[in-house]
Amino acid sequence: MATKVGNYAVYLLVRWVFAAVQILPLERCDRYCHLLAKLLAHVIPVRRRLIDENLRLVFPTWTQSQIDQTREATWHHLLLMACEIAHAPRKIHRTNWREHFRVLNAREMVSHMLDERPTILVTGHYGNFELTGFITGVFGLPTSTIVRPLDNPYLHQYFEDFRSLNGQYMIDKQGSSNEIQELLDRGGILTLLADQYGGPKGCWAKFLGHPASCHKALALFTLTSKAPMLVVYNRRLSKPLTFEMGHIATADPEVPGDHLSGVQALTQWYNDNLAIPILKWPDQYWWVHRRWRGEPPARRRKEA
Repeated sequence: MATKVGNYAVYLLVRWVFAAVQILPLERCDRYCHLLAKLLAHVIPVRRRLIDENLRLVFPTWTQSQIDQTREATWHHLLLMACEIAHAPRKIHRTNWREHFRVLNAREMVSHMLDERPTILVTGHYGNFELTGFITGVFGLPTSTIVRPLDNPYLHQYFEDFRSLNGQYMIDKQGSSNEIQELLDRGGILTLLADQYGGPKGCWAKFLGHPASCHKALALFTLTSKAPMLVVYNRRLSKPLTFEMGHIATADPEVPGDHLSGVQALTQWYNDNLAIPILKWPDQYWWVHRRWRGEPPARRRKEA
């Protein structure tokens, strides 16, 4: 009973915060996000050690000033991302989406999504990835996304309602194999966050130059169903709620290549492509995310 009451109290608090954000103009939200980011980055040590470790790992030549600036920019991005999610349903629709989104390589991306074959859209914790599924739904191309249910059932339902506004469908991560197979069999569109820890027995590939465990299923979806894999990103431009949705590369099983020779090769391929926008615009990546954990099995055996 106590847990249920606590979960509902947290849910009400989140709803209150989102309501307050929706009342404020987005430009004012942006100013508040800048102020809060300064506090989180320089005054209150929230995940500071993890952010700095990740940045030093990927950018070993950076000065402390560059790390401090990117830490602050990271917090600003995360806070503003939440504000954009709160405002998006009221501000973006089918008649004005061009005012908010610039789509690069749109012809190739949409042609795959309209094809009879299934399509795999792969992205990472970069930019405002939550609005990727939202905007494809606005285009009339609803997607399905694999998610892990939140521990708070009220918050889980609230965020799932947002994600489903334009037809995006959520697939529970646990026991989802049959549902995913049915989606691929009927030529659906599956979106996946590819930079999640795959466990010690995952497929190890280099991400931003360092070994990271990845889920094998991502590559298997393409290799077994012949579904083209598209690596995409959605980064914020100069002002809130304006984005560049980019299509970086496609791995099409009907177009042979070394990157399609197996799970390891395809996993490394999409990690290499996910890294392109991150290295170019690093301030919009989730450096608060513990991406690099443990060691590859071969390295562990060698050290033992």
